[in-house]
Amino acid sequence: MCLILCFVQLLVTASNSQKPSDSVLTSLLAPMSKVIQEVQAFREKNRSSPLFNHLSAVSESVPALGWVAMAPKPGPYVKEMQDAAMFYTNRVLKDYKEKDKMHVEWVNAYVSIWTELQAYVKQHHTTGLSWSQTGPVASASRGAPAPPPPGPPPPPMDLGKSSGGDSGATNHNALFASINKGADITKGLKHVSDNQKTHKNPVLKAQGGPLPSGPKPFAARPTAAASPARTLPPVLELDGKKWKVENQEGAHGLVISDTELKQVVYTFKCNNSTLQVKGKINSITLDNCKKLGLVFDDVVGIVEVINCKDVKVQVMGKVPTISINKTDGCHVYLSKDSLSCEIVSAKSSEMNVLVPNKDGEYTEIPVPEQFKTVWDGSKLVTTATEIAG
Repeated sequence: MCLILCFVQLLVTASNSQKPSDSVLTSLLAPMSKVIQEVQAFREKNRSSPLFNHLSAVSESVPALGWVAMAPKPGPYVKEMQDAAMFYTNRVLKDYKEKDKMHVEWVNAYVSIWTELQAYVKQHHTTGLSWSQTGPVASASRGAPAPPPPGPPPPPMDLGKSSGGDSGATNHNALFASINKGADITKGLKHVSDNQKTHKNPVLKAQGGPLPSGPKPFAARPTAAASPARTLPPVLELDGKKWKVENQEGAHGLVISDTELKQVVYTFKCNNSTLQVKGKINSITLDNCKKLGLVFDDVVGIVEVINCKDVKVQVMGKVPTISINKTDGCHVYLSKDSLSCEIVSAKSSEMNVLVPNKDGEYTEIPVPEQFKTVWDGSKLVTTATEIAG
């Protein structure tokens, strides 16, 4: 609740005040940043919790509130953070779909928060946080009243008390509608004081300098004319024995279900998307993809990840080999039936394998990136080493 109050306080300040300097804006963003840190720290301290997937979904998506520091496209940023939590919400659905409907309702209600926030941002803050054109310039003192005394720790999450999806959606709509009421909504609100920084919270990027303003347009050299970027149409089709998934942007819920053992899946240049492959097939290839989530049942050959960045691969059944090549950031989620899988990597970094344990949770293990090679008198012997320091 404190996070929502900080968020609403900032929006109310923006609706009543003109945009301040970057240093003042940093001070206004600090309280919300601090609470986001606390949410993420709470998740890390409770890795043994039976609700760790729930906590992870919240921790991965709550930085979406940092859209207030994003320009010129804050809406897609909210969507990106929502997608970051999808692996965990999917696990909640998988674990509780047949056991406890209340957890399923929680997922639907929680996901709707970010869906409605994205719609609100798109309508009222399309290119960035909208500031008043007539009010006084915002100041740190106007946006930072004395912090409240620390309260008791939050009670354990009780999903049994969660309400249905319809009432949750109504409450969310009422919240976003009330944001535009102006100063009246600030009655009773208190502000959290400035504190720490965090490498994961995007709103704190403003503390090191000017606020991010999005990528600058490409400036061509005087001797060369800039060529307009071509936008290729998205593809999801079966071509002979090959399923082609190409040029998908922000496409979630992509599913290939009508599969056969002799078929292969080739995924090329798909960004910010999720793909599920059902049934048993021959092989899957991810090529030149960014922020792609892949979930599949069974592969009898190999799953290849090539020239990708920040991708997640989850096997629900079996796969003999996963190959990672020229990739920066790859999380591989193994199932209990795929623990014998061989993972072959080359020219890649930030690779992690997540192995299920007896409690149904995952243990994350990094793949070595540093090696030591010695001559033993007859041949070279290479072993993995830990980075010193």
